[in-house]
Amino acid sequence: MDTNSVKTYGIGELLAMARERAVPVVRGIPDTALVAPTPCAEYDVKALVNHLYQVIVQFQRLAAKEASDFGDTPDRVTGNAEWREGLALEADRLVAAWSAPGAEEGTTGGMDMPARLVGSMALLDLTVHVWDLARATGQDCPGADEAVVAELAGAVDTLAPTARKMGVFGEPAPSRRARRGSSACSREPAGIRAGGKHGGPGSSGQVGSGVGGPGIVAAGSPFSRYS
Repeated sequence: MDTNSVKTYGIGELLAMARERAVPVVRGIPDTALVAPTPCAEYDVKALVNHLYQVIVQFQRLAAKEASDFGDTPDRVTGNAEWREGLALEADRLVAAWSAPGAEEGTTGGMDMPARLVGSMALLDLTVHVWDLARATGQDCPGADEAVVAELAGAVDTLAPTARKMGVFGEPAPSRRARRGSSACSREPAGIRAGGKHGGPGSSGQVGSGVGGPGIVAAGSPFSRYS
């Protein structure tokens, strides 16, 4: 038996790990904090919740190889006292969608990106934007599991060249000792920065989540990956 073998997790499993950390943060957001600013300069808390909600819903469609729409973002918060539980339910559905047989196979989205990479984009958003929400609402950093950090590091490496050309990812951070795991809360994976274009894979011709859409991040995150 090879005791040194490394387990390969499915995207559904990784999303389940991220979901366990995300939902308590979402449930901990008070109504009074919805107008607070977040590390994503273009979003206040309510807008970021709505953005994350949209990401979670649309990436369920991408898991099923269906067309997605990252255009208009519905307001699922205003006038809805149950929005926290609604987001938690959609996160469960996201996990189920990416755990379904065949979800990681082939390509998906308007740009026919590898399905597993697209799933990693959803993972990036769920991980990073929940950190944003925790920071914005005075909650403890939710952290990230080691397996999630490893998956996101690989995804960022794959997406970075195109993303930097588009001006969505910044340049790599200065060389520092790599810090991985749930205790790291530096939010600077490979120099990704806040701002930029939004949209899922292939929406409006953009690369999408983790590059131009979901997954845009600023300085400091639940995982760190310094070169």
